[in-house]
Amino acid sequence: MNILQITNESVRFAWESLVANKVRTVLSLMGMTLGIFSIILVFSIVDTFTKSIRDSMESVGSDVVYIQKWPWGGGGGQWWKYFQRPEPTYEELTKLQHRLNTPEYAAFMMVISGNLNYRNNVTENVQMTGVSADYIDIWKTKIDNGRYFSPLESNNGRPVVLLGYDVAEGLFGALDPVGREIRVLGEKVTVIGVIAKEGSKMIGQSHDELILLPVNFMRRKVNEHQIQGAAIMLKAKEGISLDQMKAEVEGVMRGLRRLRPKAEDNFALNEISVIQSGAEMLFGVLWWAGVIIGGFALIAGGFGVANIMFVSVSERISQIGVQKALGARSSFILTQFLGEAVVLSLIGGFFGLSLTYLVLTIVNAQFDIELVLSFNNIMIGVFTSAFIGVIFGIFPALTASRKDPVEAMRAN
Repeated sequence: MNILQITNESVRFAWESLVANKVRTVLSLMGMTLGIFSIILVFSIVDTFTKSIRDSMESVGSDVVYIQKWPWGGGGGQWWKYFQRPEPTYEELTKLQHRLNTPEYAAFMMVISGNLNYRNNVTENVQMTGVSADYIDIWKTKIDNGRYFSPLESNNGRPVVLLGYDVAEGLFGALDPVGREIRVLGEKVTVIGVIAKEGSKMIGQSHDELILLPVNFMRRKVNEHQIQGAAIMLKAKEGISLDQMKAEVEGVMRGLRRLRPKAEDNFALNEISVIQSGAEMLFGVLWWAGVIIGGFALIAGGFGVANIMFVSVSERISQIGVQKALGARSSFILTQFLGEAVVLSLIGGFFGLSLTYLVLTIVNAQFDIELVLSFNNIMIGVFTSAFIGVIFGIFPALTASRKDPVEAMRAN
């Protein structure tokens, strides 16, 4: 009964304090509002992008090695050395498939840009990606309509194509693209499938705005100088670690390129974890920045709560004296004022969470991302607000609980 009474009185007194001194209260709680807003906004951004990274990792796979000309993560100022390296070739893929034991799937990928034509519809500067048959097993690409091309179509370079979701929508609108012909690289090709909508990704490429062609079709149509990027992708067998596969791949690739024992590799073995670790490090810095900035704002908000509570104590000294004269214990007075401080702090936290939700809603409406105010972050905001209320409300509450009843009743 005492708990309910204290809670009821704390809420009532906190509300009276808000109503009686609107300007002072708003200014004092502004720090609490901004502090909770800063921290929870950063937490929401970091959580969203971290989830996006992990989802992208799952779609691409953490057990995939990319043999490429350029290393990921920057070249450390050695770009000229990497520039002179040869691009991976389709012939190297076929030799690797015969000599390697650790990969389950192996695929080749090459990229150029060009225009697509369907009747009078033209889509310019589309990324055209030539891939071999195992590509779909490595990238776990889902087909929304139609099918993927067969190993025979891939090896023979048949004029077939899969369209990304946005490309298909731009070219055909409401029409079913499957079975229709479009012009690619000056030749008519048949659309055999549409890739399922993927949306933007933090790691790896989204297939929405590209097309997939059999790699040998592209090899017939373009020369190697037109290629923007080539890669051999290798996915490890179950039970084989990435390090095991990389060690085998490095040895075989050095043999294929006839490198001397002391010569440096003229190829890079890239893996997604390099990008993931860099992104997570960046988000870690962002997380701490949010905590530090929000922490200073919360401290300012805490002093605002303390200021409100000291004023509240000075205005209710005679009331404290009456309560003590009627038998109220110091612990009751302490809990009452401490509860009021927590309620005031929670009000500031509520406005901070509301502001966060509003900003996230506006950002989601303006950009192609989905920032979410999760239940966990809401709870963090609530408990942080309550904690600040306890820390900065304890001293004013102790001051009120230690008042002598006779002197307190004489105060006014």
